Formats: sequence, structure tokens, C-alpha cells
Amino acid sequence: MPTQATPFELIGGEHTLRRLVDRFYDLMDVLPEFEALRRLHPADLGASRDKLHEFLCGWLGGPPLYEQRYGHPRLRARHLPFAIDSTMRDQWLLCMRRALVETGVDESLRTALERALAQLADHLRNRADGADA
Repeated sequence: MPTQATPFELIGGEHTLRRLVDRFYDLMDVLPEFEALRRLHPADLGASRDKLHEFLCGWLGGPPLYEQRYGHPRLRARHLPFAIDSTMRDQWLLCMRRALVETGVDESLRTALERALAQLADHLRNRADGADA
């Protein structure tokens, strides 16, 4: 019986995933519509790029790089120090959507990923809209 390919395999493995993550942070770093989201990140995005890449590898069914290095992701707890309201969630999702399109991710896979990422991003909201940190 053939096994079903994981999203990690469908997206093209680590190489494509690295391109996706790099495009995401490149867009966030230069486009004014993501300025507030960019301010939540350190000046040097290197560690952020690596952590997102490692997390997405495992989350998409590939090697559990993030867990091997840092343990369980505990995403909500790790993001509590950052003010994440609907605006931040939406900026993150829009930036990721653009990166998915620009990286050439297949439309049906992209739609499924966008849906799953929206649920994940919504779970990370920790501030009421318009509330300060």
C-alpha cells in the first residue's frame, strides 16, 4: 500500500522550505505593510529564520529539527512576551501567503497550508485588538 506524501514532501522538502522562510522574512523586512510585524523581531533575523524553518520542517511532517534542538515548540508560551492581536496575526498570515505564492507552492497545497496556518496563527493571539503589551 503506497503511503501518502506529507506536506513537507509535497512542498519540496528542506530546500523549498528554506526558500519559503527566507522569502517570508525578506518581505517582512522591506515592505511597509509589515512594519509593525517586523518591529516584533530582532534586528538580525538569522535566528528567527532558522527557528521558523526548523519548526515548519517538523510541523509539515518532515524531520523534527526544532524539537531536536529546543524541545517541544510550546508556541503559545514562547509567543506570550510579544503583543499578538488580530492585526499582527493578519500581517503574519499575509506575509506568509505572499511568500507561499512567490515561492511557487502548488495552489491546492497552498490553500491547505493557508487554512492550517490561519488556525495556528489565531491560536497565538494573546492580546485583545488594540491592547498594548
